[in-house]
Amino acid sequence: MKYKFITVEGNIGAGKTSLAKLLGQHFDAKLILETFAENPFLPKFFEDAKRYAFSAELFFLADRYQQLHEQLKEFNLFNQRTISDYVFVKSLLYSRVNLTDDEFKLFQRIFSIMYPNLPEPDLLVYIHSSVNRIIKNIRKRGRNFEQSVSESYLLKIQQAYFNYFKQKPNLKILILQADDIDFVNNPADFDKIVNLIEKEYSPGLHTIKL
Repeated sequence: MKYKFITVEGNIGAGKTSLAKLLGQHFDAKLILETFAENPFLPKFFEDAKRYAFSAELFFLADRYQQLHEQLKEFNLFNQRTISDYVFVKSLLYSRVNLTDDEFKLFQRIFSIMYPNLPEPDLLVYIHSSVNRIIKNIRKRGRNFEQSVSESYLLKIQQAYFNYFKQKPNLKILILQADDIDFVNNPADFDKIVNLIEKEYSPGLHTIKL
């Protein structure tokens, strides 16, 4: 594998963790998986977003920073392959959607203190699926607190990612249009993704329809 640090990203229910696990096993890489289930404010956020958004986002920010900082602090020393199922800037993207302007300004100040201490991924793999496909995935995996998520919210999150991509011309970003594949249950589809990840990319956006 040409890249030592790969991040898998995507909207809610896109299959980030599933793909990261499969890639980790295939490439014998160290896995960093988000511990979202430990966030006590997340179920409350889906019930009352306005009241619990700041608490939920702040918990995620601290948790993601601690995990990435601990797992990646010796990254360059050992030169180990590492795959994560989230990028740290995810906290900023979601907070821009979920917080009020005043809350976001405070959140952004805290984020800006942490951000320089973490490395950028060598390759960011973004699983892009239609909102209809994502909603089917969310219903299929059956997390109760996610069932109320709206199409409009998913579209806002999607747009937040693509706005971020436009601001990162020096980052290598591979966008996989994944509506027509099943990389979990179809080994041939997973092999297609592996072949794409093994290629060398120039900085910028690279969109592939699978």
